[in-house]
Amino acid sequence: MSPLPTMMRDRWQNRPEPAHGHGTVYWHMLFKDQPQVQATARKAQRVLADFGGFHMTPPEWLHMTTLIAGSTDELSSDQMKAMLATAQQLLSKVQPIKVQLGRVLYHPEAIMLGAEPADALAPVLRAAKEGTRVATGKEGQMNGSLPQWTPHMTISYSTSQQPAAPIIETLGKEVPPCDVTISALSLVIQWGPEREWDWEPVGTARLGTP
Repeated sequence: MSPLPTMMRDRWQNRPEPAHGHGTVYWHMLFKDQPQVQATARKAQRVLADFGGFHMTPPEWLHMTTLIAGSTDELSSDQMKAMLATAQQLLSKVQPIKVQLGRVLYHPEAIMLGAEPADALAPVLRAAKEGTRVATGKEGQMNGSLPQWTPHMTISYSTSQQPAAPIIETLGKEVPPCDVTISALSLVIQWGPEREWDWEPVGTARLGTP
């Protein structure tokens, strides 16, 4: 992770986003059915709410982004089915993975909780890349927020410019750890602008399941 930021900035000020009716296809690990993850995020979000200038991730869409597969303009439904089939074949040989969320990661545009040990999730990334490559000839794109793939759950996005130091001092560098079991990788279409959270789950590849 890069050094701590000195200033927060508006994530969407100069960020190109899909228009309505256009979508971005992501591989995500979703936490919709893990109440302990939602509770951990909610506690941190309450701290951040006192500062203002943050857009909170809705509890039902808390996630860890694995890979950006492409856009709906270039991916067909048959390709998405093929991506899921390949990912399922690979992940059927991988047992559910236990990680912990607790370390706070700061970026000028977002505040996240890192998943540790990060290396434990490498098989999930490989399955997403291979599924995308088999169906499209490309391995997809990494999320651009961090210098390398760092498994994390974003709890809030910055929507304004403000000093980061008071936020870091108040929230800290760690929150009470939360144990998580990763048992599925989902293919999700994000329709339109990011902040609208108009998500359409396409399918799921499950770990340890034929």
